[in-house]
Amino acid sequence: MTGTDRAVLMLRLAAPLQSWGGPSRYNLRETRPEPTKSGVLGLLAAAEGRTREASLTDLVGLQLGVRVDQPGTLLRDYHTSSDYRGLPLLSAKTNAKGQQTRTTPPKYTSVTRRFYLQDAVFVAALRGPQALLKSLEQAVRNPVFPLSLGRRSCPPTGPVSLGLHADNRLEDALKGVPWQASSHRRRQTQGATVSLEATVEDPAGDQSTVDVPDTYDLKTGTRFGRRTVRHLWIPVPTGRSTQQDHPATDTDTTRQPDHDPFALLGW
Repeated sequence: MTGTDRAVLMLRLAAPLQSWGGPSRYNLRETRPEPTKSGVLGLLAAAEGRTREASLTDLVGLQLGVRVDQPGTLLRDYHTSSDYRGLPLLSAKTNAKGQQTRTTPPKYTSVTRRFYLQDAVFVAALRGPQALLKSLEQAVRNPVFPLSLGRRSCPPTGPVSLGLHADNRLEDALKGVPWQASSHRRRQTQGATVSLEATVEDPAGDQSTVDVPDTYDLKTGTRFGRRTVRHLWIPVPTGRSTQQDHPATDTDTTRQPDHDPFALLGW
């Protein structure tokens, strides 16, 4: 069902690097192949200027759908960290006052493996109360805190908001947004349409995912709840005509004259 008091906010999530962490921690920091609800809500909370201790009750109720316009490739980063003062790193142990103690024997460098998605592009759709989404859309265009795609080191490329749209099913909303892949990717694709993988939140879905945050408070830690989703494929126009799908022949009137790039160099 749709209603005039509800709407859909569309976001374009693109960057040289993205990382949408799951339950991984400590020395191994993985990324999921597409944006998580925790990551997207974190971006919205940052845009509004919410503190980590602020309530997420209104955001958690938003329905999320994600379309994979460009899956990107996986990057592994060999990451090291140390105390700039030259002190030993903190350990997991605490003293009687609840303060973390230094490592014994002293350890000065920590090594972690961190994974990122390179050159990925996603379209996210958030469905919920119109007033809330209108406020969030304005915040994304004028964020209080810097926006990031999963990690602080991953700022988005270009405008994030694709605007506020009339209420619709998530899959229909995702169908209505033009393909957001890079021009290089679009040139490589033949045909008038392309089928893009998508995941939409659906109570009747056949799979559950654990990525619904209860808080971002560092003191209490985040506990993740479950949501039910389903996967589907969404056809989207590529913008290429049928004539463009076939190589030029001797009878083609649209064939371009031969071009010699080296002529500009006098070769």
